[in-house]
Amino acid sequence: MTVPVPPPAAPPPQLVRSPLSDGEWHRLHPLTPLLRGGLFLLVVIGIVFSNLRDRLLYIFLPWLAPGVGDEVVEWEEMGGDPVDFVIANNLYVLAALSVLAVLIILVAVFYTSWRFHTFRITEDDVEVRSGILFRTQRRAPLDRVQGVNLTRPMIARLLGMAKLEVVGAGMSANVKLEYLSTANAEAVRADILRLASGRRLADAAAPGEGQRPASRTAALGLTVSRELAGIIEGSEAPVGEPESVVHIPLGRLVASHILSMSTIGLIFAVVAIVVGVSQGVTWMLFGFVPAIIGFGAYWVRSIFKSLRYSIAPTPDGVRITYGLTTTITEILPPGRVHAVEVTQPIMWRPAGWWTIRINRLTGRSASDGSNDDFTTVLPVGTVADVERVLRLVQPAMTEQERGLVVQQGMFGPTADDAFTNTPRRAWWIRPLSYRRNGFLLTDDELLLRRGVVWRKIVILPLARLQSFGLYQGPLDRLSGVTNGRAHVVQGPVTPFLAAIDRDVALRLFDDVARASVRAAQSDRTHRWAQDEGDGAAPAPMAAEAPTSPPAGPVPSGDSPTPTAAPANPAAALPAPSEPSLPPAPPTARPADPTERPS
Repeated sequence: MTVPVPPPAAPPPQLVRSPLSDGEWHRLHPLTPLLRGGLFLLVVIGIVFSNLRDRLLYIFLPWLAPGVGDEVVEWEEMGGDPVDFVIANNLYVLAALSVLAVLIILVAVFYTSWRFHTFRITEDDVEVRSGILFRTQRRAPLDRVQGVNLTRPMIARLLGMAKLEVVGAGMSANVKLEYLSTANAEAVRADILRLASGRRLADAAAPGEGQRPASRTAALGLTVSRELAGIIEGSEAPVGEPESVVHIPLGRLVASHILSMSTIGLIFAVVAIVVGVSQGVTWMLFGFVPAIIGFGAYWVRSIFKSLRYSIAPTPDGVRITYGLTTTITEILPPGRVHAVEVTQPIMWRPAGWWTIRINRLTGRSASDGSNDDFTTVLPVGTVADVERVLRLVQPAMTEQERGLVVQQGMFGPTADDAFTNTPRRAWWIRPLSYRRNGFLLTDDELLLRRGVVWRKIVILPLARLQSFGLYQGPLDRLSGVTNGRAHVVQGPVTPFLAAIDRDVALRLFDDVARASVRAAQSDRTHRWAQDEGDGAAPAPMAAEAPTSPPAGPVPSGDSPTPTAAPANPAAALPAPSEPSLPPAPPTARPADPTERPS
C-alpha cells in the first residue's frame, strides 16, 4: 500500500508578498507566446521575403528594377518553383488559405504550450510544469538556490516583461520563468530570496500594485517610457550605501579591451594578411578575414555586454547588473562563492587595473558560452574597486586579511612578506615567479599567490573547500617540493600552487583539514537569516574603510630553509579569536502550523 505524499505546504495568504507566491499554480505572462513564437514567425517571414525579393519588386515596384521582369516571366513559364506553380494555375485563394491554416496551427500550438506551462512557489521550492504531449516537471529546492537572475531583453522590457531564472546547484538545474511582468518578476525574486534565507514571507504588497493607469494604452505608454528611462538611468533601484557600489567608466572598459593579448593577436593577424596578400598568397584573405570579422563582432559585443556594469550590496546578497539593451541582474546570496581570483594582465599593469573572477554553481553546462557572464564579477577595476568587491563577495574577511590580499597578495612579495614561498633550491621550476609563488593560511581563507607576468591571487573560503590534495612528480622529489591543489566547484579559477616545500606542504595539509572542518561547522550562510525573526530583514552589508597594510613586522616566508616556517604562517599575525558557533535555535518552541522545517 502506497502512502500518498502530501503536497508542499503553501505560505499562508496573510504572509504572501507577491500574488504569485501563494503556493498555487500560475501561468506566465499572456504575451509570452508572442516573444517565444512571434519572433520565430518574424524570422520565417523574413526568410520568405528575402527569397521572393525580386518577385515582390516586379509586382509592387517594377520601376525600381526594370530588368527583373523578364527573369520573373521566365521563372513563371518554367514552373519549377511552388510560387510559379501557384501563379500559373491561378491558385491564389488556395495558397492564401493554406498559409492562413499554417498560421492558425502555429498560434494554437503556442497558445496551448502557454496554457500548459505553469509554475508555483511554495515555502520549500519552485516548481515548473510544461509540455503538451511530453510533460515535464522541475523542482528547485529553495535552500539550494545559488542565485536569482532577472534578464530584461530589449523587446521584452519595452513591453514591461522580464525573464526570471532560479539558479540551482546541479548541472542544467536552473528553473526559468519566461516571461513575467517586470513588477511580478521583481516581487517573485524578492520572495524566493526571502524564503531561501530561512525567513517567511512578509505581509506586504508587491511592488507596482498601487495605482494603475486607466487604459491599456496608457499602461503600455507608461511601461515603454519607464523602460527607456531604465536604459539610461539603470534598471535597479539605488542602494543605501552608494560608496560601496562599483561602476566601470566607458573609457576604461574600451581601453581594457584594446590593451589585451587578443587585440595584439588580431593586429598580428591583420598584418600577416596584408603582407601575405601583397606577396600573392590570396588564400590567407579568404581563410582569415571571416575569423577577424567574427572576432571583431565578439569584441564589440563584449564591450556592450559590460556596459552599465555595477555591483552593490543588498539585504539578500550581492547584486550584479550589466548590459545596455539587454540587462541582466543577478543577486548572489551569501556563501555561494567557492573561490575568488584577482588577476592583473601585464598589459594592464601601467594603468593599475585588475579583474576578479569567481567559481560558483551556475546551473549551466560547461559548454554554455554565457557561463563567463556569471563568473566575472569585476571586468576591470582599480585597486579601490577590488577592495570594494572583496568586501561584497567575501564579507567574512577581516580588514587585516584584506590588507594582506591587497598589499602582499596583489603587489607582493614585500619586505615583511607573510606568505610561505617556493624555496630557492626549486627556483628552476618557477624561474621567474619563485619569489612570489606562495601560500598563506588564515582562520577562514587559504590564499594562493603566483605569477609575475600575469599576477594572480586566489582566495579560497575554507567553509566552501571540498578537499585539498598534494601531488609530487619525480622532478619534484629531486628538489624536495610538492604541488598543492584545492578542490572546489568547477569554474575559471584554478586553485593550484606548484613547488611547495615538502615538509611545509605536509603541515599545510593538516592545518587545512582542521581549519576547513572548523569553518564548515561555524558557517551559517546556507540559510543566512535562519536565526532572525520571521519579519525582520537582515541589515545590508556595510562598506568598510579602505584597508591599510598590517601593522608590525611579519616574518618572511621566502627563506632558504622553509622547513623552519611555522605550520600556519598567519600565526605570526595577531590571531583573531576562535570562531564560536552561533546559539542553536531553541528546540522547544510552540508549534506553528504555518511553518515547515527547512
